[in-house]
Order: sequence, then C-alpha cells, then structure tokens
Amino acid sequence: MTLLEIVVGPATASATTAAAVALAERLGKEPIVVRDTPGFATSRLGLVLGLEAIRMVEEGVATAADIDKGMTLGYRHPMGPLELTDHVGLDVRLEIARGLHEAYGDRFAPPELLRRMVADGKLGRKSGQGFYRWVDGKRQ
Repeated sequence: MTLLEIVVGPATASATTAAAVALAERLGKEPIVVRDTPGFATSRLGLVLGLEAIRMVEEGVATAADIDKGMTLGYRHPMGPLELTDHVGLDVRLEIARGLHEAYGDRFAPPELLRRMVADGKLGRKSGQGFYRWVDGKRQ
C-alpha cells in the first residue's frame, strides 16, 4: 500500500511529525497526517462506505455484486466495499463498527445484516462465505 497514515497526538511535536513524513517519503510512501481520534481518517471513511453498502443490500437496493460494480466502475475503486468487507473479515468490520458506534454514535451503528452474518459464521474470505463465496482465497 502506498498510503501511510501518520497519526499525531496533542503532544506530538511538529518536528516529530515532519520527521515521520520525511521517513515515509524516503520509504516510497505517500503520507497523510491525521489527528489521533478513533478510527483515524481512512478507516472511518472506509467503514462508513462499507456499512452503507451493507444497509443497501439489507434494504434490497441492489445486489452485492451490483453495488461493488458501481463503485469499481463509477468511482474507480480497486474493489467494491462489500468485496473489501469480505477481505477484511465481517467479524473485524463488526468490531470496528461497534467501537466507532460507541465513540461517534448511530452513524456507525452496525447493520443487522452484518450482525446476523457474523453470528452465522459468514466471515468473508477466511470462512469461505461472506457477501461472496470464496474457494482457496479466490472469489467465485
């Protein structure tokens, strides 16, 4: 991954931040600097997109495949939010959502479909079934 999220706390010296940015660039990374908050920046944004995609499946707006296709073709994401959820693990997404729900309120409330899938052992790629079926780590 090219991105490197550099998290700074309230006591982080600007020289420390500058040194971290410089090191990231020397390592061939593209750094962004974010304040130390639950979920930081990219995880919060990614989770919101994933949770909304799950809600859309739950509401029958579109299939998982069509939602993912819309994001890959329409927004040029390398994979859709539901396939990414399968890669990350539905159980992992659920725990992240619970933590951010506690920190930020209802906008991060885990959808019932996500809770149900995890309870049923549908964890994504690692269990062979999530929003997609997986065989030997490959989407079927």
